[in-house]
Amino acid sequence: MDKATLPGRLGDPSMSLATDPRTDPRLAAALTAFGLAEQAAEPPVNGDSSLAECLGFAAAAEEGWRGLFGLLAANTPPPSNVSVREHSIRGRDGNKITLFIHAPVDHDAGSRPLPCVVHTHGGGMVILTAADANYSRWRSELAATGMVVVGVEFRNGAGVLGHHPFPAALHDCADAARWTAENKAELGISHLIMSGESGGGNLSIATTLLAKREGWLDSIAGVYAQCPYISGQYADMPAALPSLAENDAYFLDMKTMGALVKPYDPTGENAENPLTWPYHATREDLVGLPPHVVSVNELDPLRDEGLAYYRKLLDAGVTATGRTVHGTCHAADCSFVDAIPDVFYATIRDISGFAAALAK
Repeated sequence: MDKATLPGRLGDPSMSLATDPRTDPRLAAALTAFGLAEQAAEPPVNGDSSLAECLGFAAAAEEGWRGLFGLLAANTPPPSNVSVREHSIRGRDGNKITLFIHAPVDHDAGSRPLPCVVHTHGGGMVILTAADANYSRWRSELAATGMVVVGVEFRNGAGVLGHHPFPAALHDCADAARWTAENKAELGISHLIMSGESGGGNLSIATTLLAKREGWLDSIAGVYAQCPYISGQYADMPAALPSLAENDAYFLDMKTMGALVKPYDPTGENAENPLTWPYHATREDLVGLPPHVVSVNELDPLRDEGLAYYRKLLDAGVTATGRTVHGTCHAADCSFVDAIPDVFYATIRDISGFAAALAK
């Protein structure tokens, strides 16, 4: 094949979200306004950097990402018909886990039970928090469709919450899911699904894999994983995952992603552990899992690992739907509400519809 006919940077190494003809022009305009449409700048760290260097970089990156996400929804008011409360539980490691519970304002334990989403936020399992405004808004948007949404403040691998490597985040998400399932009556819910984007997609999937190993899989009715960050192979960029090169430096760059792997798994001893990186799950790991949706973004470096996981699910006999959000970069359909509101709310409706369809 003529290299020039290949997509993205596989065909033209100078390509960017600003010049790639596949980019939604509204998204391209928004990215340009924020200085993000061109290829991401060379980061000061990579997969070979020291743990201390990676932790320092993660802390700085967290501040920048939090500021950006706050701007992406500045012109679209959040829903007003949702109540939010906090609840704390004790995790298996003796730690406090804060849960953010969003529900329609007229919903209580005596109401008709609603579907529930246990939401695990993005940030590569190392940065950002469930308390951040963009994630609070996302949960409220989901709740406004007629659901209860439980956001998990899990321990990150870096950033303001401190350095807590694998399996801290996974343990917290699993404990939150179990608590939610055990308190259906109090929460007024009928069943729950796991859902998250990017690193949160990893944790939603990994929580389900862990539930199977621990014998409580029947507590999870389904999984909706968005742009899941699940391979851990960002420093190597294997040929089996061509989107890592095709879309490299489109909003995310692989040197940064390779550096952010280290705070989560400092020694690399879990590089092929499916609970750390679910891309490596075997057929045996997947057989018997509940229905899944794996949603990916066309212009995301992580696109192909999500699609590979979707195909593994099908091979294992799991009911699974693959969804590609065309014209968008990583997580754009849950972040850029001002620029592409139709795409944003289409994803909200898809998650809500998936959860509702699983009612027993």
